[in-house]
Amino acid sequence: MDLLDAHLVPAVDGVAYGLLLFVVAAGLSLAFGTAGVLNLSHGMLYAIGAYTGAELSDGTWGGLALGLAAGTAAAALAGAGLSAATVPLARRGHLAQALLTFGIALVGGDLLIQFFGADELPVRVPGALDSSVHLLGHRYPAYRLCFIAMAVVLAAFGTWVLTRTRVGAAVRASADDPQMLAATGRNPRAVHTGVLAAAGALAGAAGVLGAPIIGPGPGTSENVLMLSLVVVVLGGLRSLWATFAAAVAVGEVQTLGVSVLPDLAPYLLFAAMAAVLVFRSRFTEPEAHEERGPSSDPVSRLRKLLAARWENRPRGAAVPAPAAPGRLGAWLHSAGWRQAVPLLVLLAVLFALPGMLDSYSISLAGSALALGLLAVSVTVLTGYAGLPTLGQTAPFAVGAYATANLADAGWTVGPVQIVLSALAAAVFSAMTGPAVIRARGTTVLMITLAVGELTSAVINQVKSLTGGADGLVGFPATRALWGGEGMTEERELYVYAAVVAVVAVALTLLVLRSPAGKLLTGTRGAEARMRASGHPVGRYLLVAHICAGALAGVGGSLMVTVQQYLSPADVGFEIAAFALLAVVIGGTTSVIGALLGAGLIVFTRDWVAGSWPGHGPLLLGALFIAAVYLLPRGLAGLRLFVGRPAPAVSPGKVSP
Repeated sequence: MDLLDAHLVPAVDGVAYGLLLFVVAAGLSLAFGTAGVLNLSHGMLYAIGAYTGAELSDGTWGGLALGLAAGTAAAALAGAGLSAATVPLARRGHLAQALLTFGIALVGGDLLIQFFGADELPVRVPGALDSSVHLLGHRYPAYRLCFIAMAVVLAAFGTWVLTRTRVGAAVRASADDPQMLAATGRNPRAVHTGVLAAAGALAGAAGVLGAPIIGPGPGTSENVLMLSLVVVVLGGLRSLWATFAAAVAVGEVQTLGVSVLPDLAPYLLFAAMAAVLVFRSRFTEPEAHEERGPSSDPVSRLRKLLAARWENRPRGAAVPAPAAPGRLGAWLHSAGWRQAVPLLVLLAVLFALPGMLDSYSISLAGSALALGLLAVSVTVLTGYAGLPTLGQTAPFAVGAYATANLADAGWTVGPVQIVLSALAAAVFSAMTGPAVIRARGTTVLMITLAVGELTSAVINQVKSLTGGADGLVGFPATRALWGGEGMTEERELYVYAAVVAVVAVALTLLVLRSPAGKLLTGTRGAEARMRASGHPVGRYLLVAHICAGALAGVGGSLMVTVQQYLSPADVGFEIAAFALLAVVIGGTTSVIGALLGAGLIVFTRDWVAGSWPGHGPLLLGALFIAAVYLLPRGLAGLRLFVGRPAPAVSPGKVSP
């Protein structure tokens, strides 16, 4: 009883916190489980309701009711808008939807801060609820007890609607068999829009009612989204009551767990999320990868139109010259030169930059190379192995912190740092690989996200190695070779980064174009046939995961060398999303495209945003949205024709 008495208030707080997460996660589960949209902007919908409710709150019941109505309506409208935005991407899978909604979240978050300010807004509740009640000898806020009651009623009402009404039947049918639903006279697209509007309304209502618990402010939407994803993963998509139980468990870990097990609490949530996902994947056969063609978009239509006109040119038009005699001439008139030209142009640009840019721009170019290697590692996993990942920042962080600690211990020679950091990242990837390679599709995204967040928790806790939230700074500069001096000038740091990046990318391309690379792409495109032929697909994927981790570790090492400091923000979820966006911009199977995409992101985030201070997230969000819509195949897909139009990427043929 003494233990219960000591932890009673945190335990009840955990119930209130968990039920708040339940209301939010119910909308996220509804959007993903029935509308099929992986909505990474769901936290922004919560923030819309929270900001609206806080702005209209005046301490009266009327202000609370007005804020609830306005916040719910605004978030519902935003949810309907998301439906319209994601419909064109239906055939492109969850990855494109996730990137689009993440971009929308960046744009929406920036607009909310510009409109409501960057400070956390105070929330005033009615006087009757702005008091305390006696609970087993303890004083407890009346508002939180009231919220617990409202959330329980909402859970019961939602379950009744989904299981006992015609509306719920239509929603379930739209998820299971939209064609049959259309045959009954109902419009699946209208149901899709209604589901996302309802999901937005739930998030908005949770934002208004939960503002006194999780107040509106910078970072609120990201925190709510991450916790809601954990709830959805733990509770599943089929039962609101399972989601309810998972939400209460998460709430208890966030409040009671901190007071009972403070050292373990930061790891429990995402460890549980990863364990559940891995456990589920163990009892299901890995699904064969499904090639999804891009939906119709302006760029692809233009490319097809120009290609058709080229093929149907008049007979008198100029035609390509006949092949020159000899092996060199044959190579020039084959596809080989088209693959070499981008590499040669990139090399020329890389080593010409120091003479063309100022010191600040050169330092940005060095950071872009580090992020580019991270993006190339994501390309290996996403484009070649078919494992879309949001967790490559984990081995990236291992390589970065390994280099910083090596430098602090006196190991300042660049090649030594690169090799040891790559080895550390490879060992880390070998340890986490078995949990990743069994899953496919969205499950891979969630498992790798959990791995990345667990790594972030470790970084914040192990301050002796990472510096915690303060990061690391003041370690000795890296020396390019034995006997040299530490590099401190931007130009010499950039040249070092360029040489390392060129060597790493060249080795990556050699491996990907070798028989081993073809086995990997064969695994992605025809996994069932590979398994039937006796190929150890799991072993291929594990080796790819380890090699990609080593490459990410090299990128992390470069980042530390170029920046001369390291903070948790450099290896967080946002960087993982940027790396995935770089891959989408360049083309999921284009190594050079990933480097170009990383350069474009750094240019937008640091150089363009410098001319418009305070709007970096807005610019990056616009870049996310434009890339998803306009570049369904990335920059590699913009090659209209050189003698003939570029074919769609197949498992056996990839772009450089």
